[in-house]
Amino acid sequence: MSSHPDANLHPVATGSAKAIVDDHEQEQPLKLYSGWFCPFVQRPWSLLQEKSIPYQYIEVNPYHKPQSLLSLNPRGLVPTLQYDNKPLYESNVICEFLEEAYPDHGPKLLPDDVYLRAKCRIWMDWCGSRFIPAWHRYLQFQPMTDKSGLEKAKSDFLAVLKELGTELHPTGPWFLGEQISLVDFVIAPWVLRLWVFGHFKGGFELPGESEGKEWGRLARWITALEGRESISGVMSEEGKYYSIYQRYADDTAQSELAKAVRSGKGVP
Repeated sequence: MSSHPDANLHPVATGSAKAIVDDHEQEQPLKLYSGWFCPFVQRPWSLLQEKSIPYQYIEVNPYHKPQSLLSLNPRGLVPTLQYDNKPLYESNVICEFLEEAYPDHGPKLLPDDVYLRAKCRIWMDWCGSRFIPAWHRYLQFQPMTDKSGLEKAKSDFLAVLKELGTELHPTGPWFLGEQISLVDFVIAPWVLRLWVFGHFKGGFELPGESEGKEWGRLARWITALEGRESISGVMSEEGKYYSIYQRYADDTAQSELAKAVRSGKGVP
């Protein structure tokens, strides 16, 4: 058995995600190589569920990667999509591909309006360039005894969240309004993990609407994400993520998992 600390990660999905995995074990031409714990995986995984596209789910053990994956993607990163026996990777690219390759599988997640479509892409990029780095900076802040430093890390993260809240549709519930879009799916995995700050950073609550209408928009949007089966359904039991995020929270994560998540490219 590997002595690597991350080798003790829970090996398979649990809760509602396990039921989805069990329903997608059968052979299919379209294959999603996945890690149940990976937020980058959850982007295309949620889309496949939302659009009811037939696919095969293949769980990847980071320390025993199947040759079938390495033949497609020599780096062995997930998510990797096998389509027509050819590889696709980078989670946002896969999401846009699924939107274009399966036009008969609704709902449509990029608007017809060219400006709104471009706006979606701007905010999908914002997630990777602004939101995810701020999320990890807050989680990884140390030492916890530095109360002023911790409060600044929290404040910086809330400022990035406020950017999103300001941009959300005034009445929602989704980013663009009544219709869900790719932006919602791309940002959702990290929003559904906001509990990590409560667990590892001594408590975390979003400001209320009395502190600005953008916080009311965010609260409404988060409620919508939590209620969307295709999005919340691919989450495993909260406790199963603790060992993963403990390493980030302790700022001792020098593992393959930590480096890959920091890079924004996916995980092994």
